[in-house]
Amino acid sequence: MDDLSQYTIKEIKDKCSKIKVDEDIIEKLAADSRKGVKKLAEKFKREKKKEEELKQKWIKMNKITTKLKNDGHEMICGLDEAGRGPLAGPVVASAVLLDPFQKIIGLDDSKKLSEKKRNKLFTEIKEKALAVGIGIVENDIIDKINIQQASFKAMKKALNKFNFEPDYLLVDGNKEIPEVNISQKAVIDGDEKVNSIAAASIIAKVTRDRIIEKYDNKYPVYGFKSNKGYGTKEHIDALKKYGPTPIHRYSYSVVNKYS
Repeated sequence: MDDLSQYTIKEIKDKCSKIKVDEDIIEKLAADSRKGVKKLAEKFKREKKKEEELKQKWIKMNKITTKLKNDGHEMICGLDEAGRGPLAGPVVASAVLLDPFQKIIGLDDSKKLSEKKRNKLFTEIKEKALAVGIGIVENDIIDKINIQQASFKAMKKALNKFNFEPDYLLVDGNKEIPEVNISQKAVIDGDEKVNSIAAASIIAKVTRDRIIEKYDNKYPVYGFKSNKGYGTKEHIDALKKYGPTPIHRYSYSVVNKYS
């Protein structure tokens, strides 16, 4: 960037918005006598720090996968589900095989991310991952086999979407998927510790949220758009007044109470 003194603060901001701001530019901004330009330098410093922290997090969340690769595993798939707790709607699981050469910075437990960030990462995962599978198990099946078994069923359906068989599974939680003839490991808080599980968490949650939001158009009194089927006061009050819908989980005591 040229001599900053010839530009107004607004012009400097405009120029910075169109280029990659490196350390040299930040130093020039910090050396400028104007308070507004110095603030701009501080802003870029914070962004750089955050960016570096996220890069280090990517490396940290690759430790388990890297060890497995060193042990000879190649296609290591992360799995997670969304929708165990809600009173209505399906449980959705996702299986994700990430491309080791395509970093997706910012992966984390989907519940810790804003909706805007989740949606952005959802698109990025779909674009960069080597494979993404989604499995959906509806509420009537949940009622028949219970939510734990339904979650496993959804994970198996997600895996069946692949046109290949992974050689290792990393599953969020403390239980491995039963009756799957693939080496696997359950990872407690895996969506915070393993990139592929975090990616699966995001795919599963965004997919489920979009499904339940569509139901809001059909059953508006339950507030599905905001509560996503969870037992909020608004949701419980609607259950008391109107009773459950065909998408509610009747095996759940709160729903059964008002059926």
